[in-house]
Amino acid sequence: MSILFNDIVFGPINSRRFGYSLGINLLPLDNKVCNFNCVYCECGWTDLKNQKVTYFPYETICQSIEAAFKSWAQNAKKPESITFAGNGEPTMHPKFLEIMKEVIVLRNTYLPGVPITVLSNSELLGNKKVWEGLMLADKRVMKLDAGTNDMFSKINLPLSGKNIEWYIEKLKQFNGDLIVQTIFLKGRHNGDVIDNTTDSEVDNWLNALKEIKPKEVMIYTIDRDTPLQTLDKIETEKLNAICDKAKGMGLNAKVYS
Repeated sequence: MSILFNDIVFGPINSRRFGYSLGINLLPLDNKVCNFNCVYCECGWTDLKNQKVTYFPYETICQSIEAAFKSWAQNAKKPESITFAGNGEPTMHPKFLEIMKEVIVLRNTYLPGVPITVLSNSELLGNKKVWEGLMLADKRVMKLDAGTNDMFSKINLPLSGKNIEWYIEKLKQFNGDLIVQTIFLKGRHNGDVIDNTTDSEVDNWLNALKEIKPKEVMIYTIDRDTPLQTLDKIETEKLNAICDKAKGMGLNAKVYS
């Protein structure tokens, strides 16, 4: 079972990590569009080869966002975050930078003070316009689900085939001005064991974080249906133990369960 958002602006939803969050989905409503194929993604498997991708026009997106922001400006309770997420990887929209610029104008007009958050898998960090767009956000929440290329490949299945060292080097270029999000899980896929909670995997992940120096590390586990049915949720005690290791290295880490 997969979950797709059915509008450009959705929520607010009560997010484990971002509180009362108003979501923005830049991607089509009828299929997931992503350059990763993560085994745990609630939106289902990535299948770009058999689907035509048609993005919403820039004007349509901005009109929808303005209408939603204008409506929420009348509410006593304001969102705690404006979060780019949705049906895949938000930075894949060809007008991502332009949309980010307009969202900032609209936020300042209707919802001043509400932080803008972008959730990204880091795949397009080599694209100058994507980088510029991400730097406009108040919070850049970047995925890093493993510390070794073997485990990264098993969990995230990047369509580009780039290795984890490429992502780590790109994340280092934020000079610490980012948040790293990591999901911990266990399971099997195509005969391979998936487990990023072992001591060696965690140590390699921590070594990568030591290089990246994020200002925050978000630790969590699966909470919804996943396309791969053989995945197991990690117990809170294990997540806390991993978090304690991160804190022991001076990282600002927190478990979200």
